[in-house]
Order: sequence, then structure tokens, then C-alpha cells
Amino acid sequence: MAPDLAAIVLAGGRGRRMGERDKGLVELAGRPLAAWVIERLRPQATEILVSANRNPDAYATLGCPVVPDALPDQPGPLAGILAAAQRTTADWLLAVPCDTPFLPADLAARMLAVARTRGVPLVRATDGERIHYAVMLLHRRLLTDLAAALAAGERRVQAWQERHPHAEAAFDAPMAFFNVNDADDLRRAETLAGR
Repeated sequence: MAPDLAAIVLAGGRGRRMGERDKGLVELAGRPLAAWVIERLRPQATEILVSANRNPDAYATLGCPVVPDALPDQPGPLAGILAAAQRTTADWLLAVPCDTPFLPADLAARMLAVARTRGVPLVRATDGERIHYAVMLLHRRLLTDLAAALAAGERRVQAWQERHPHAEAAFDAPMAFFNVNDADDLRRAETLAGR
């Protein structure tokens, strides 16, 4: 378990590609997607928070504090990260989407190792084919800038990340970052979950 690291499960979206369903609560093999993510993160973090703007009682049954956005109109993952980060004192924050049920078991440790080796306050995951911008580790010293960027209207994860020294943590496991965006993805995830 990574010391002084809080994980934030980002479940605050509108689920447009899932017919407006609350994606974190969509079931995969009989369990909500968010439960799969929390199970992956539990051995890796000292604390897990769920960023959610709908169905807080349902998310609370997963055993983690549920934090809604402090900003109106569900402005995106950056707002969810900021709101959840304000509920923890951990130095390092690992943010992941609620629809990535097969995350690496060593995600936190490897991202933290890259941050320390490279001396950067922000690390993003890559599978060798693409960068997964929503899977990020950031130091809490970036929160002041994050709050200012959100207040100035910034909503794009990648654009905000590019403002800061950062590095990528490479994982040789593309399916580890498979995310469930629609019904076809859910069917594919069911196959993967059965393996």
C-alpha cells in the first residue's frame, strides 16, 4: 500500500453514452462498476473517496465517503478531483474513472515511483498505445492551481495537466485501462470479467 495516498473514484459524470445511466452503478457480473474499481484500489491506497453527483446513498453502500462537486452543473473530472481532495489530507491523490474495472494491482505504487524518480507532481498512465489522461496521480500542492483553473473556466483534463511538470507511467497491459462507455463495451467487459 502506498503511504499517504488517497484514491478518488470519479463517478460524477452524466453517462451520456450509457443512456444517461449513472455509470458507476451499472452492473458488471452482478456488481456495480465502481465496486470493481474500489476493490482494485483498496490494497493500494490508505483512503478511497467517491466523487459522485447522483445517487449518493447507492455509492455509500460501497463503503467509501461520497463527495459531490462543489461547483454547479457537473463541470467534469477536475471539479470532482478538487472536491474529493478537500476531504482528505493525503499528500498524493490518485484519480481514476469509475468505469475502468480492470486497473493494475500495482497502479498506485508504479505511478508514485515515477513521480519520485522524475521529481514531478503529476503522473499519467499510458499503455504504450495511448495516454489515459483521467488516470492520474497528483500532489496536493497542485490543488491551488486546480481551483484557480476551474474558477477561470478550465474544464479540460489534458489542458490543465499540460500546465504542470508531468510524466507518464507505462503499463504493458492495454486491457487494464479498458473503460466501459456504452452497451457494447459492457458486453466486452462481461467477457473479460469471466476470464
